[in-house]
Amino acid sequence: MKTVFSPRHRGHANQLELMAGAIVPGFELPSRAEFIHDRILEVGLGDIVAPKDFDLSIAERVQAKDFLDFLPTVYPRWKELGREGTALAYTWPTRGLRGDVVPECLDGALGHYSFDAGCGFVEGTWDAIKSSHDVALTAAELVKEGAGSAYALCRPPGHHAGSNFMGGYCYINNAAVAAEYFRVNGAKRVSILDVDYHHGNGTQEIFYSRSDVQVINIHGDPNQEYPYFLGYKEETGAGEGEGFNINYPLRWGTDWAGWSQALKDGIQKLEAFGPDVVIVSLGVDTFEKDPISQFKLKTEDYPKIGALIKAIGKPTLFVQEGGYAVADIGVNAVGVLTGFEGA
Repeated sequence: MKTVFSPRHRGHANQLELMAGAIVPGFELPSRAEFIHDRILEVGLGDIVAPKDFDLSIAERVQAKDFLDFLPTVYPRWKELGREGTALAYTWPTRGLRGDVVPECLDGALGHYSFDAGCGFVEGTWDAIKSSHDVALTAAELVKEGAGSAYALCRPPGHHAGSNFMGGYCYINNAAVAAEYFRVNGAKRVSILDVDYHHGNGTQEIFYSRSDVQVINIHGDPNQEYPYFLGYKEETGAGEGEGFNINYPLRWGTDWAGWSQALKDGIQKLEAFGPDVVIVSLGVDTFEKDPISQFKLKTEDYPKIGALIKAIGKPTLFVQEGGYAVADIGVNAVGVLTGFEGA
């Protein structure tokens, strides 16, 4: 299996975020991708290749152009205001406020285009975002051209980013862009299987009214867990998309027995859908030692995930999402990939 990786992710570093009432160093660290990269080399998974440069034309099919145009302007505008450090939103247009007008002021625009204070910008953030987008599309191209599988080692991640908003460390929705790429290039149906601990609210929102992209999420129950305001079981799609959005909200403390039961049921629904290609939003923050998550999966469980996905028998693109137990992320993420390869 080839891996696509860009060192440009390292420019998104030392950003701050708001977490549990405090401004803290971001949990989404450059070392996440570096540990995975090193583990790939250690186990000999396959070649690691650099991404091609893609324009944003596919991304503009699933995310609003004004939102995408805004992202590269944030830090230059922040500096023009004489500010240093992390550009971060602090006010949002909640119920009863207007969300249809983008304020001229940068602080207002940051709030307009986000749903939390987890998407900070520093000098190298936009370049990292763009490189992550390019990594996903390069890996998708490998699959389109006949590779049975490929791994997009994306950083920043993407599944919390919606059609016109960022959040949860996510700016461009890499998995959604890859799904649209496959559709544009001939795939009639695409399934996105999101195994990250946190619900892929952005991916759900983007495809909620579509029948050509099935979205399956296995995640922490939003009654207990971030992002709280999406991911309930009764959210099954709307209009043409009715029945094509499937959520498995699971309670804190869920271990392999309960989690794998949801995965097996999700795979049955995926197989019934009959996709031409499968995209796996690969988060490994389901790990028992993850600092911001509450599931109890163990290191030995991750190869089993890969084996179950391999049994689907479809071309498969893995897109990296979350996982914040940094010392273990390489072993766990690559464990899924080696489990897939060895099945």
